[in-house]
Amino acid sequence: MSTGLLYAFTGAALIALGLYALVVHAHLLRKILALNIMGSGVFLVLVGLAQRTGSADPVPQAMVLTGIVVAVSATALALALMRRLFALSGATTLDETD
Repeated sequence: MSTGLLYAFTGAALIALGLYALVVHAHLLRKILALNIMGSGVFLVLVGLAQRTGSADPVPQAMVLTGIVVAVSATALALALMRRLFALSGATTLDETD
Protein backbone atom coordinates (compact mmCIF):
# COMPACT_ATOMS: atom_id res chain seq x y z
CA MET A 1 0.00 0.00 0.00
CA SER A 2 1.42 3.37 -0.95
CA THR A 3 1.68 6.31 1.40
CA GLY A 4 -0.79 8.36 -0.62
CA LEU A 5 -3.39 5.61 -0.45
CA LEU A 6 -2.89 5.31 3.30
CA TYR A 7 -3.48 9.07 3.66
CA ALA A 8 -6.61 8.84 1.53
CA PHE A 9 -8.08 5.96 3.57
CA THR A 10 -7.25 7.67 6.85
CA GLY A 11 -8.90 10.85 5.55
CA ALA A 12 -12.01 8.90 4.56
CA ALA A 13 -12.16 7.37 8.05
CA LEU A 14 -11.88 10.84 9.63
CA ILE A 15 -14.67 12.14 7.39
CA ALA A 16 -16.92 9.25 8.44
CA LEU A 17 -16.07 9.75 12.13
CA GLY A 18 -16.77 13.48 11.91
CA LEU A 19 -20.06 12.93 10.10
CA TYR A 20 -21.16 10.44 12.75
CA ALA A 21 -20.31 12.86 15.56
CA LEU A 22 -22.06 15.71 13.75
CA VAL A 23 -25.29 13.73 13.55
CA VAL A 24 -25.22 12.17 17.03
CA HIS A 25 -24.23 15.06 19.31
CA ALA A 26 -26.45 18.02 20.14
CA HIS A 27 -23.84 20.13 21.93
CA LEU A 28 -22.52 22.90 19.67
CA LEU A 29 -18.88 22.60 20.72
CA ARG A 30 -18.89 18.92 19.81
CA LYS A 31 -20.45 19.76 16.45
CA ILE A 32 -17.71 22.33 15.80
CA LEU A 33 -15.06 19.75 16.68
CA ALA A 34 -16.76 17.23 14.38
CA LEU A 35 -16.62 19.72 11.52
CA ASN A 36 -12.91 20.25 12.21
CA ILE A 37 -12.31 16.50 12.13
CA MET A 38 -14.17 16.27 8.82
CA GLY A 39 -12.09 19.12 7.42
CA SER A 40 -8.89 17.39 8.47
CA GLY A 41 -10.10 14.28 6.71
CA VAL A 42 -10.72 16.23 3.52
CA PHE A 43 -7.22 17.69 3.74
CA LEU A 44 -5.73 14.22 4.15
CA VAL A 45 -7.68 12.91 1.16
CA LEU A 46 -6.47 15.81 -0.98
CA VAL A 47 -2.85 15.28 0.04
CA GLY A 48 -3.13 11.53 -0.43
CA LEU A 49 -4.63 11.78 -3.89
CA ALA A 50 -2.20 14.51 -4.95
CA GLN A 51 0.82 12.23 -4.66
CA ARG A 52 1.89 10.96 -8.04
CA THR A 53 4.74 8.67 -8.92
CA GLY A 54 7.20 9.50 -6.17
CA SER A 55 6.56 13.23 -5.85
CA ALA A 56 3.69 15.37 -4.69
CA ASP A 57 1.75 17.83 -6.83
CA PRO A 58 2.21 21.37 -5.41
CA VAL A 59 -1.24 22.68 -6.42
CA PRO A 60 -3.31 20.48 -4.05
CA GLN A 61 -0.77 21.15 -1.32
CA ALA A 62 -1.30 24.88 -1.76
CA MET A 63 -5.06 24.32 -1.68
CA VAL A 64 -4.72 22.39 1.59
CA LEU A 65 -2.64 25.17 3.16
CA THR A 66 -5.25 27.73 2.11
CA GLY A 67 -7.99 25.45 3.45
CA ILE A 68 -6.27 25.20 6.81
CA VAL A 69 -6.26 28.99 7.13
CA VAL A 70 -9.94 29.17 6.17
CA ALA A 71 -10.79 26.35 8.61
CA VAL A 72 -9.08 28.16 11.49
CA SER A 73 -11.00 31.35 10.67
CA ALA A 74 -14.31 29.49 10.38
CA THR A 75 -13.67 27.74 13.70
CA ALA A 76 -12.98 31.06 15.41
CA LEU A 77 -16.21 32.49 14.01
CA ALA A 78 -18.21 29.43 15.08
CA LEU A 79 -16.78 29.58 18.60
CA ALA A 80 -17.59 33.29 18.85
CA LEU A 81 -21.17 32.63 17.72
CA MET A 82 -21.51 29.77 20.18
CA ARG A 83 -20.24 31.99 23.00
CA ARG A 84 -22.72 34.71 22.03
CA LEU A 85 -25.56 32.17 21.97
CA PHE A 86 -24.54 31.01 25.45
CA ALA A 87 -24.46 34.61 26.70
CA LEU A 88 -27.94 35.31 25.33
CA SER A 89 -29.77 32.08 26.07
CA GLY A 90 -27.64 30.23 28.61
CA ALA A 91 -27.66 27.07 26.48
CA THR A 92 -25.11 25.56 24.13
CA THR A 93 -27.52 23.31 22.24
CA LEU A 94 -29.96 24.07 19.48
CA ASP A 95 -33.16 22.60 20.90
CA GLU A 96 -36.45 23.21 19.16
CA THR A 97 -38.92 25.04 21.38
CA ASP A 98 -42.52 25.49 20.35
